[in-house]
Amino acid sequence: MNHHLFHPTSLREYDIRGVIGTTLGAADAYATGRGFGTVVRRAGGSRVAVGMDGRTSSPMLEAAMVNGLKDAGCDVVRVGIGPTPMLYYSVHALETDGGIMITGSHNPPDYNGFKMMLKDRPFFGPDIRQLGEAAAAGDWESGTGTSGAEAMVDRYVARLVEDYSGPALRVGWDNGNGSAGEVLEKLVKLLPGEHHVLFTEIDGNFPNHHPDPTVEANLSDLKQLVAEQKLDLGIAFDGDGDRIGAIDGLGRVIWGDQLLGILAEPVLAAVPGGTIIADVKASQALYDRIAELGGVPLMWKTGHSHIKAKMKSVDSPLAGEMSGHIFFKHRWYGFDDGIYSGVRLIEAIGFLGKSLAELKDEMPAVLNTPEMRFPCSEERKFQVVEEVLARLKAAGAQVNDIDGARVNTADGWWLLRASNSQDVLVARAEAADSAALDRLTAAIDEQLALSGVERVIVSH
Repeated sequence: MNHHLFHPTSLREYDIRGVIGTTLGAADAYATGRGFGTVVRRAGGSRVAVGMDGRTSSPMLEAAMVNGLKDAGCDVVRVGIGPTPMLYYSVHALETDGGIMITGSHNPPDYNGFKMMLKDRPFFGPDIRQLGEAAAAGDWESGTGTSGAEAMVDRYVARLVEDYSGPALRVGWDNGNGSAGEVLEKLVKLLPGEHHVLFTEIDGNFPNHHPDPTVEANLSDLKQLVAEQKLDLGIAFDGDGDRIGAIDGLGRVIWGDQLLGILAEPVLAAVPGGTIIADVKASQALYDRIAELGGVPLMWKTGHSHIKAKMKSVDSPLAGEMSGHIFFKHRWYGFDDGIYSGVRLIEAIGFLGKSLAELKDEMPAVLNTPEMRFPCSEERKFQVVEEVLARLKAAGAQVNDIDGARVNTADGWWLLRASNSQDVLVARAEAADSAALDRLTAAIDEQLALSGVERVIVSH
C-alpha cells in the first residue's frame, strides 16, 4: 500500500492546495511529507522544518506530514503556528535542508495546503508534479526520523526589528485573524510609535473578514480604524502573512506595485544600480520609477516561486508582485514576507521624509482596469495566449511574452495571460485617460473574439 494518488486539482504550480475532506486530507499530507523527505534525503539532506497556519484542519495535516517525513528518514523541527515567512526564516535560522508550511493562505476556511522550499531554492512546478508521480509509484525512501519542537516566534520577531532604523509613526495593523497574530502582537511592542491592532486572534474561521488584503472590500475595518484614530497609515496581511496590503492616512489603497516603488527608493540608495523585479501585472509607472532612481527594472513572470528563482539568478535586492508578495534580499533573505515588508514600509516613509498620503499624491495618475478573468479550460488557456502572441507579432505590435502577452501602445498597455491556479485567462489594462483605456480593453476583446473565448468575467 506504498503508493498514493493525489486529487488532480490539488497539485498546483506553486503549492499543493485543496478542500479538506474532498480534495485534500491526512493521506495527502503524509504522501507530501514522505515525498518531500525523499527529495531531501536523495540530495544528501536530513532535516526539515514544518510550520502551520491557524486553520482548524492544520494540526491534523501537520501530524500526518511529520509522520511522512520521519518515515522517509528525515528529522523534523516543528516550529508551530505562525505565518509562512516565519517558516521560511526558520529554514535559514535553523539551517535545515528544507521546509514545509501547512497553509491555505487566503482561501476560504475549508481549504488548506502545503508550501515547500529547499534550503537553497524554491520548490515548485516540475518539483510538485514529480511529488505526485513519486507518490503514485511508491518511489519513496524509508527510515526512522525523529521530531522535535523549536519555538521560533520570539526569534523571528527579534530578527524583524534587529536593524530597524525607522520613525515613530502611528500605524494601524489588520491581521484578519490570520496566522501572523502572535507575531504582530509582539512586533508592535518592539517598534517605536503608536500601534493599533485588529483581529490578532488566530482563528481559521476568519470571523471578521476574508484574509486577502488585495481585495479592497476586505480593508474596510482598517480604513475605519485609520480614520477614527487619525493614523498615518494602515497595514494588512493575508491569511498566512506572506502578502501585504496598505492604505494611507486618507484611506486610499497603496497597491502592490506602488508599494514596491516606495520600498525601492531606500534600497537603490544602498544598492546603486540594483535590479528590481516586478511581475507582468505591474504598472509601467513602476518600471519608469525604478529606472529614474538609477535601478534596473526587470519584468518577470507572476508567481512567488518564479520571482524567487529569478532574484537568485540576477542577484536582485528587491522584488514584488501586484498581489502584495514583496521579497527583500537587501538586509533579509530573499523570501516574500508581508510582516517584514510592513516594517520596511515604515522605515521607507521615514527615509523619504513624507507621509504615505503625500507619496501617493506624487504618483503619476493612471487609470487601470481591475484584474479581469475569463473562463477558459486548462487545455485551451495556454493555446489562446500562443494564438494571441502569434497574431500580435505578425502585426508588428510591441509585445513582451515573458508571461502571456503584455502589449505597449500609444494609449498605455494591456495584458492577457493564463492563470497558473485557475481555469481562466487573466487580463488587465492601464492608460492615462478613460478613452485610451476603452481602446485598450477593446483590443483585448478583439483578441479574445478571434480565439473564440466568450467574454464572461468571473470574480475571484
